[in-house]
Amino acid sequence: MSKIGKKIIKIPTDVSVTVNSQILSVKGPKGELVFVMPKEIGAKLESGQLSLYPAIDTKKTMALWGTSRAIIANLVLGVKDGFEKKLEIEGIGFKVELKEKNLVLSLGFSHQVNFPVPDGINVTVEKNMIIVSGISKELVGQVAADIRALKKPEPYKGKGIHYLGEVIRRKAGKKVAGTTG
Repeated sequence: MSKIGKKIIKIPTDVSVTVNSQILSVKGPKGELVFVMPKEIGAKLESGQLSLYPAIDTKKTMALWGTSRAIIANLVLGVKDGFEKKLEIEGIGFKVELKEKNLVLSLGFSHQVNFPVPDGINVTVEKNMIIVSGISKELVGQVAADIRALKKPEPYKGKGIHYLGEVIRRKAGKKVAGTTG
């Protein structure tokens, strides 16, 4: 039995969930998301609560059961509240600005980097902070990871793009050899 899969998902009053065979649709104040459930998992909706159960017994059913439950819980949370990730830019001369639907980043390269913002994602820029927000947890996390991958923080001075609160392991640089004698 899956510990996570057995948990019941409580549906808030301002969120509506419809189950049509293997297609689960979630509507809320922020938008609508659709999830296609695996054929091994079934869903039962009753009195504002959604429970998942294994429909077919296969080797991967238990893994899909917990994963599907977590994804659906994130869909419900996303259409109600939304998700956001904050990225911080650190380094002399590193800048970011938003032009239409593109992030224009100056990251110490010989050219500026243009990053197109996908549909369904809102990006705001405040000084050296990039805030990525949206209703899909998966898409918000992927866009934030793609932005971070443009210039990962380097271990000597910590320059680059990193998540807010991320601890960057620093390495000791070259030591100045003292003369003994």
